[in-house]
Amino acid sequence: MLLQLFERAALLLICLFFLTRIARFRELLQKRTFSRQELTIVTLIFSAFAIFGTYSGINVEGSLVNVRIIAIMSGGILFGPWVGGITGIVSGIHRYFIDIHGVTSIPCLITSIAAGFVSGFIHLKIAKRHRWSAGIVAGMVCEGLTMLLILLLAEPPELGADIVSRIAAPMILGQINVGLIVLLVQSVEGEKEKVAAQQAKLALDIANKTLPYFRSINRNSLNTICSIIREEIGADAVAITDTRYILAYVGLGEEKYNIGHEIITEATKRTISSGEITINNKGADERTPEIQSLIIIPLKEKGEVTGTLKIYYSKAHKITYSIEAMAVGLSQMISTLMEVSRVEQIKEMANKAEIKALQTKINPHFLFNALNAIASSIRINPDKARELIINLSGYLRFNLELNDDLIDIKKELQQVRDYVEIEMARFGNKLNVIYNIDDVEVRIPSLLIQPLVENAIVHGILKGKGSGTVTITVRDVGDRVRISIADSGVGIREEIIQNVYTGEMPSNHIGLFNVHQRVQMIYGEGLKIRRTNPGTEIYFYIDKETS
Repeated sequence: MLLQLFERAALLLICLFFLTRIARFRELLQKRTFSRQELTIVTLIFSAFAIFGTYSGINVEGSLVNVRIIAIMSGGILFGPWVGGITGIVSGIHRYFIDIHGVTSIPCLITSIAAGFVSGFIHLKIAKRHRWSAGIVAGMVCEGLTMLLILLLAEPPELGADIVSRIAAPMILGQINVGLIVLLVQSVEGEKEKVAAQQAKLALDIANKTLPYFRSINRNSLNTICSIIREEIGADAVAITDTRYILAYVGLGEEKYNIGHEIITEATKRTISSGEITINNKGADERTPEIQSLIIIPLKEKGEVTGTLKIYYSKAHKITYSIEAMAVGLSQMISTLMEVSRVEQIKEMANKAEIKALQTKINPHFLFNALNAIASSIRINPDKARELIINLSGYLRFNLELNDDLIDIKKELQQVRDYVEIEMARFGNKLNVIYNIDDVEVRIPSLLIQPLVENAIVHGILKGKGSGTVTITVRDVGDRVRISIADSGVGIREEIIQNVYTGEMPSNHIGLFNVHQRVQMIYGEGLKIRRTNPGTEIYFYIDKETS
């Protein structure tokens, strides 16, 4: 009888073995948590095993020597109290109703339910490495309880004693199979560590191949990075975004995405706002119906989400545990590389800003025009000439004292005023400047505001016909300060706006791009540029804590 019981248990082991060869089931075993749908499927599988165990039982005086408790204990230990409890209740009730007046029907009902909850307790409270042995002991205890209940409830008592004497040993010893089933499934779970190691190596190889392209992050380099990732992992498409715009997209459906345009998918916005990975394994992308699976991983710098890495497949259910493990490792490396790249770019931009300041300081055209304006005022308006000399000396002194330290925003605004006064002296009524300045106490990097004012005057007002107005606004908005430069000039071209965001700026607008990059790297968000009617507004925010 014991051999026959082991045969039936072996059949369960074989079924589970073949289930573990199915990729979807293997992925399920390697998960730490399960969805409601997954728990339902597993419960149905183990309930079927338990009911099969009842039907395949060996009849002994109206009792059934079976593997039902083995199936219940295994399901609960491996997948938790919900699977164990429901499997115990379903199979116990089934056992009761197929033999309502049987001598062992009530004892089997009680112990089936008890086994379900005991197995759930083992899953929650016992360390994984000890669960197989705890399962054997608990299974034996449950079968011992069954024997005790048969002795207490059987009528006549002699029948119960006869049944117990014949089935107790095989039923109790048969619980060794609980340990075998748990060990089999846990061996598949153990492969998770091997998979993670393999995917970590793949992520490291990809990082090594993409490293040269992180030295200068722009549209072309990000496209190349996406192409390398796509080729290495066999994806159908790969994309990288920041918190607002699509920075690169390579692969299936790329013709439907405009690089530099705002993110449109809710899944990406949800990942950015929550900082959590988004996985969709069926019908993932509305814009590109060919995409059936995707994973979106947040890219983080200093704990803050700065963008996303998106991996797409044209087949459903392609986002397996191994892909997820690789994508997470890769996103961490990309985040680190991008942060290092940004630090280098900050240094480079600081150097460029200093060079730009030095060029402005000794620019013969600027100096000649300023001195010419002063000379024109000496005879007509000596007081104005005296003010312009003070403005010019203040402007040049500011550039001479330029360094990498943060400066008080009031000092930056004074340099702007000096520059504006010189320009207004040159262009007279053609240029009007309005200041809307709140009293704020913040420190900012030098040469953030003046290049924007210069851009508004040179590329906005002076290119238009008639006079124009530049409005410089500094507003206190709670924990941030909003700085805005607006002009009523010809208006910036949409092409220039996109070039600022994608990093493809012509040399005559490098000052605007320089400021955008510095603001983005230091404060997390770059310049916001919008066309007005008429003119252009450029604004950005400064965090008071950062300053």
